[in-house]
Amino acid sequence: MDTESITDFISAHVPEIVLLIGGMIALLIVCSYIRNASSMAYKGLMVLGAVFGSLMVVLTVSSHTEWGTFALAVIAITGFTLVIRPFREVHFAAIGALMVMVLAYIFLGGLAETELGILADGWPRIVVAFIVGAVVYMVMNFAESIIKLFGKLLNWWPFLLILALICIAESLLMFSGYGSLYDFITSGQIQEIM
Repeated sequence: MDTESITDFISAHVPEIVLLIGGMIALLIVCSYIRNASSMAYKGLMVLGAVFGSLMVVLTVSSHTEWGTFALAVIAITGFTLVIRPFREVHFAAIGALMVMVLAYIFLGGLAETELGILADGWPRIVVAFIVGAVVYMVMNFAESIIKLFGKLLNWWPFLLILALICIAESLLMFSGYGSLYDFITSGQIQEIM
């Protein structure tokens, strides 16, 4: 095969390739988690999964009109699952609130020559920056809790295993010309095979 035919093949089968690679990465993550959750292989696979999961989410958003709905849903869920896995225990709310607090403190320092100049110095500046940071923390903590709830469910290894198998099955069915797994099951073709 020459380079042009390989490129044509890849461009004609992007969703299948994305599903297959995403499913294989998820399957490898499950296997390495079961073997040893503290191993470097597991941690490396999580990083690889986060990078490829980000690509999956970007491709889902950019190709939402060209691909089948079921394939898009599987790609999006798998992408989100792979992205969130390494960040399950990171407290983004505290980090974000601290950054906003520092930015608010800096911004308030620039108000010295305005009508709000009282907020540019001393305790008022510190108190307002703290309040802004606290509000941002509350909002981000709520959003973080919702994301972690979905992340814990989606990253439960039996669910991740099922998701990996669905990705691989969807990919193989699309490659073989049967369409989507959803179409395959609802059309009764699965009964013909059995």
